[in-house]
Amino acid sequence: MTARTGAEYKQGLDDGREVWLGSERISVLEHPAFKGSVEGMAGYFDYQHKYAADCLTTHPETGESMNVSLSLPRNAEDIARRHRAFDRLARYSNGMLGRTPDYVNVVLAGHVSRQDIFDRSGDPVYHQRLAAYHREVVEKDLALTHTIVHAAIDKSVGELQGMNEELTLRVVERTEQGLIVKGAKMLATLGPIADELYVYPAVPIQKGFEEYAISFAIPVSTPGVVAVCRDHYGVDADVADKPFSARFDEQDAVIIFDDVLVPWDRVFIDGNLDVYNAINAGTASGNTQQQTAIRAAVKLEFAYDLCTQIAKVTGTENKPDVGAMLGEIYTYLRLTRAAIHSAEMRASDWGDGAFFCHDDISALRAIMPGWMIRINEIIKSMGSHNLLATPTGGAFNDPRLGPLLKKYLPGANGISAQERARIMRTAWDFAGSALGSRIELYERFYLGSIGRARALDHRKAQAAGETGAYKAMFEEIDGPRVAARAAASNGAAQPDGGSATSAKDRVAVEARV
Repeated sequence: MTARTGAEYKQGLDDGREVWLGSERISVLEHPAFKGSVEGMAGYFDYQHKYAADCLTTHPETGESMNVSLSLPRNAEDIARRHRAFDRLARYSNGMLGRTPDYVNVVLAGHVSRQDIFDRSGDPVYHQRLAAYHREVVEKDLALTHTIVHAAIDKSVGELQGMNEELTLRVVERTEQGLIVKGAKMLATLGPIADELYVYPAVPIQKGFEEYAISFAIPVSTPGVVAVCRDHYGVDADVADKPFSARFDEQDAVIIFDDVLVPWDRVFIDGNLDVYNAINAGTASGNTQQQTAIRAAVKLEFAYDLCTQIAKVTGTENKPDVGAMLGEIYTYLRLTRAAIHSAEMRASDWGDGAFFCHDDISALRAIMPGWMIRINEIIKSMGSHNLLATPTGGAFNDPRLGPLLKKYLPGANGISAQERARIMRTAWDFAGSALGSRIELYERFYLGSIGRARALDHRKAQAAGETGAYKAMFEEIDGPRVAARAAASNGAAQPDGGSATSAKDRVAVEARV
């Protein structure tokens, strides 16, 4: 089985997984709160068939269809094909779904592509297991998510120190069957409705903490895996009224591993710090961020068009302040597109034939969260009270209420009251609803904090030799000055006691330089 349908995806969720919502253990297939989320993710799998020319490719060995995101990029043609797939898949939710399966698919494909990093372990079995797992994900078209952030509750000490030492996922025993792991990981977006969890390195681990340096993959239904959900922000509403909240709450959960057995064939890193600390740096920005940047570009494109519609329906499209805000969003979009294009055009072999985008694409990671937050501010500024004066679509069908709404709540520029309500409801669901607020928080931190991203870019710049401009400036300034002084000194030391230049001339020379 390859390239699943939505119905096949839903069948895979009926596996007895332990998911908690509030104080209730639930079935994600049966709980009414999850209906829209499950159907929304099922729609993603159907969408890849609807746009198969963009989203699917042929498996090189079996000849069956597979999602492009699972292919191993080896050349510029692969980069271009991935771009088309990521762009199309992001348009399913207009970028509002951050953890569609293609996200972790790309991560997995990138890791598999860098066998040279895994070879540092000295034992080829770890990469062999990872490659075998990749084939399994391709064949079953599994919906993966990750849970990679340490459970660092106490921020006053290191992530693996103090009380954090006992909280974060670690190895507690090695058996003939596999590793026994215990602890928690934050934060598994899509976790309750994914097929499997892929645990892999996020930030480097120091020597002495090898029991935390692990990578593996297991089904969400594995005994001992407990998914603790946040409040659910999906709503049971008409998609026209709540286009995002009705379908796209992908849920976030803390994953607790309560003495979980991970079979050896699913263990990819076991305490090897050289591999653990290198694999993310050797893949993440050039590989993973092609997907994340393209998703962001699609979302920016939608936000720009949505705000343009707000301006039209309120009759403010010609106001200078509104034009400035619209232009601001469009500038973000143009810069994002340019960064993606540049990084793809300068893609190269990162090692072992893995062909990834140029690392400059990582600059978006450090600046995109601020742009996304600013866009929500613009939506609220442009929409103002109109965002709250939004009757439902069904209200227009009432024989008493409908005519009143059509008369007193029309849009400017001849736009109907129904369309005005739809525009404003979409804008509120994007930026102000419970789900919209959750997505804004997701945008802030899903690739780490802005501060950490900027600090990482600085360290990479220093390692690459991006320094010397200051020194070069003063070498340019001081060069002629030093030469003049040397010449003057040589003249003063002539055998006849004379001087090449008089004291007055030397002052003039130094003044000029």
